[in-house]
Amino acid sequence: MIRAATLFQRAVDVREREIGALFWSCAYFFFVLSSYYVLRPMREEAGVAGGVENLPWLFTGTLLGMLLVHPLFAGAVTRWPRRRFVPLTYRFFMFNLVLFFLLFRAAPEWNLWIGRIFFMWLSVFNLFVVSVFWSFMTDIYHTDQSKRLFGFIALGGTLGAIAGSSIPAFLAVRLGPVNLLIIAIALLEMAVFTVHRLSRLTSGFEQRGRVYEGPAEGVADEEVPDRAVPDQALDEAVIGGSFIDGVTHVVRSRYLVGIVVYMLLFTIASTFLYFQQAEIVGRTFTDRAVRTAVFGRIDLAVNLLTVVTQAFLTGRILRWLGIGLTLAILPAVTVFGFSVLGTMPVLAALVIFQVLRRSTNFALARPTREVLYTVLPREDKYKAKNFIDTFVYRAGDQVGAWSYAFMGWLGLGISALAFTMVPLAAVWLLVGLWLGREQQRAALATQRSMVRPAA
Repeated sequence: MIRAATLFQRAVDVREREIGALFWSCAYFFFVLSSYYVLRPMREEAGVAGGVENLPWLFTGTLLGMLLVHPLFAGAVTRWPRRRFVPLTYRFFMFNLVLFFLLFRAAPEWNLWIGRIFFMWLSVFNLFVVSVFWSFMTDIYHTDQSKRLFGFIALGGTLGAIAGSSIPAFLAVRLGPVNLLIIAIALLEMAVFTVHRLSRLTSGFEQRGRVYEGPAEGVADEEVPDRAVPDQALDEAVIGGSFIDGVTHVVRSRYLVGIVVYMLLFTIASTFLYFQQAEIVGRTFTDRAVRTAVFGRIDLAVNLLTVVTQAFLTGRILRWLGIGLTLAILPAVTVFGFSVLGTMPVLAALVIFQVLRRSTNFALARPTREVLYTVLPREDKYKAKNFIDTFVYRAGDQVGAWSYAFMGWLGLGISALAFTMVPLAAVWLLVGLWLGREQQRAALATQRSMVRPAA
């Protein structure tokens, strides 16, 4: 048993005192993403059934939903401590799922308008529950730990996504899509349980230097401070401020604006690919249950490809390449993928590109983006981050959706639309490199600020 623990520590690069928190963090992400992936194929089917030409309006409704929900969350962050507003957020969405279950059961068949509302709601849900999770992670792990552990923590989400996507992939026809909502509710309740357990487990952690692995360049090892703030104090502390601080802090920070630009370019490209997926799959398959199963199998392939990378490679790639180059990998894949899709706009090319792109995002880009937030104040980890992860993300969807519709109205086909994304992805790549440099500067400045003054 001791040997197995030692091998695990070497394989993952985790310290002994971090192992318990690491596994509970993985469990937390497992339940969050499994609940979403149980529901995701229902959203995809509702989008196709409602008509590809109506998708831009659904993205507009989603953006309006973000405008309504983000102030509520920011207000909760301002008023209550972490131990209260995190579980409250998840239970709010669980209550919504109960309402949708009753609505779907009351309708004799899938009602298009209920499906459209569900599409918009789930597009809000998935960003909020994941954003809150990563805010929690950046609050309990410091930068050095995040580089080592976030890849493995993301593995918990990938395993949850595999488990979640397996349910509709193989049981959607047998159980009926509506009954999947009950499974999602139970999984979210398990996520709330892990939040409480993780909070208790990390109460002995120290916010600074829990397991310090060495100073940044230019800071001597003996200069690293030993003062620290217990996580229990953070769990009980009210962050305070105003509910609009997330917006004002973003506007005033060049670093946060850079993250906004990176996120916008990512979501615009993602939306273009999503629309092309809807068109190609919609014209290839006509049966709604079959389409739901196909979307579930695409999700399953993405998550299977992601597992090994997150388990053993993400942390090492981050250390080998650094944050900037790691952030640049996904834009590079996107440049290549849209070039191929523009040349061959067929189902096989779409599926390969979608699987490669999404697995690269989950395995490398997403954990690396979260490292960017570890150098920020606590208030920005929840308010500014949530604003970027939700409203800015969906604003990018909005730009992508209406741009796609406008270019289609001008007469551009799938091939031409794919090629328009190539230069955009190239700019996105350069932004990723810049963010990596700025994060390194901020991390170094933070460490130096913690150095004891000379006696």
